[in-house]
Amino acid sequence: MVERSLILDKTFMSLADPTRRDILRRIGATELSIGEIARNYQLTFGAISKHLKVLENADLIIKKKRGKEQIVSLTPRALIDAHEYIEWFEQFWTDKVNSLALYLKEEISDGK
Repeated sequence: MVERSLILDKTFMSLADPTRRDILRRIGATELSIGEIARNYQLTFGAISKHLKVLENADLIIKKKRGKEQIVSLTPRALIDAHEYIEWFEQFWTDKVNSLALYLKEEISDGK
């Protein structure tokens, strides 16, 4: 349980930054080289590398060598864990709202 919590902490910390979310969106569509990623931002190559390192440490991306380039691709496992975590809360609140709706419906019916 503690390990899963640490994984989620890394995932959500990584996703807290809008640049990193945008990088994930871009490489979700297609693998990109670090240079191709960097061209989309007004940041230094070093800053992009730091963002990629955070994403890599959170197991959201992998980098692999292709010739002289490093190619970045999305690894969905951490996102799947985050989705499952959020899905639990979605179900929790859906159940609460449905219970409230049923209660209000009964109250309105009893009041007539």
